[in-house]
Amino acid sequence: MADIFEKLVKDGGPIGQHMKRAHGYFAFPKLEGELGSRMTFRGKERIVWSLNNYLGLANHPETRKADTIAAEKWGMGYPMGARMMSGNSVHHEQLEKVLSSFVNREDAMLLNFGYQGIMSCIDALVGRRDIIVYDAECHACIVDGIRMHMGYSYTFKHNDIEDCEKQLQRAAKMAEKTGGGILLITEGVYGMSGDQGKLKEIVELKQKYEFRILIDDAHGFGAMGPTGAGTDEEQGCQEGIDLYFSTFVKSMGSIGAFIAGPKDVLAYLRYNTRSQIFAKSLPMIIVEGMLKRMEMLKSMPELREKLWNVTRTLQNGLREKGFDLGKTNTMVTPVYMKGDVPEATAMVLDLRENYNIFCSIVVYPVIPKGQIIYRLIPTAAHSAEDIELTLKAFTETKAKLDAGAYKAAEIPDMAEAI
Repeated sequence: MADIFEKLVKDGGPIGQHMKRAHGYFAFPKLEGELGSRMTFRGKERIVWSLNNYLGLANHPETRKADTIAAEKWGMGYPMGARMMSGNSVHHEQLEKVLSSFVNREDAMLLNFGYQGIMSCIDALVGRRDIIVYDAECHACIVDGIRMHMGYSYTFKHNDIEDCEKQLQRAAKMAEKTGGGILLITEGVYGMSGDQGKLKEIVELKQKYEFRILIDDAHGFGAMGPTGAGTDEEQGCQEGIDLYFSTFVKSMGSIGAFIAGPKDVLAYLRYNTRSQIFAKSLPMIIVEGMLKRMEMLKSMPELREKLWNVTRTLQNGLREKGFDLGKTNTMVTPVYMKGDVPEATAMVLDLRENYNIFCSIVVYPVIPKGQIIYRLIPTAAHSAEDIELTLKAFTETKAKLDAGAYKAAEIPDMAEAI
């Protein structure tokens, strides 16, 4: 019989196998100083493209002031207990009304965390007789929610409407046997590739099949659409999306999440979503801070305009220099290159140490072997100089990559002691 701990320590996992060389640098790095486009990493200022702070609200003077006032007024503990028992307040209900109105839904429910929240919502929405149909590139939180489902689930190829319809046909046949319903789950903006989910085309399939749609619009809320109400607003199909989910950790620069939809469905979720029934309510600091952020989102369109100006300038500059950005049509900016893990980490090392550019890297096993993705996140806080220096750095390091300058047998040893 094997010892569980011995197995874990020996294996390390697909990413953890590199921890002895990567910890504290390539994995679990420490960015220090004021949140913004420039922060300190290992004692040096770097231009940071790794924060999902789309509108620059995480450290905006007005949000800082609102958060400080709320902290002085309420402390961290208020309210105590789960909302169903003793953790409800008029402020929580006020925020839910603001959110539901903003995304054009009847009602909304606050969730403590995005990852845990959508998992628990999926669990509450479907029973063993129901069938889930979902995009193959849905976020890990959705995949984990589906893993808890005791019924059937079918995956369709990413943004492939023809395959989506095939899976809906399979689901419809199975639903006839089980007597259940169908829930289709997709995303507004895919956080790795940056392309939008084909929401409008999926909604049109409702004319042929009976199913409900849940979208995760974590990256779209606050940034996409004429008012920032999300990717379904951008595509003009809000009425066809039954349930709208988003977090507060992207455009809002906070923590927590919400789900919005029909009033009777939200009433059910309030009494059946386990991650909320058995967990402490969102602290008042978060709630009042979010009320201020929502006020700014509605009254300061210049924040969204600045985000898109930075995005267009960065992406156009990269494309003009011959970089492959894939199919992104949102703020998320993936830069696709060829190489293995040692090469990718050597290039990251060069970018950070010699060009002072800090961005996230994605390698195998998240993506296929031989590929590298540098994932840049533009924000309203970035400057023209940030973009200019970044374009120069990428041009020069790409030339080195193509020339084989980063070839290595293993990743550079930059680890801190664990």
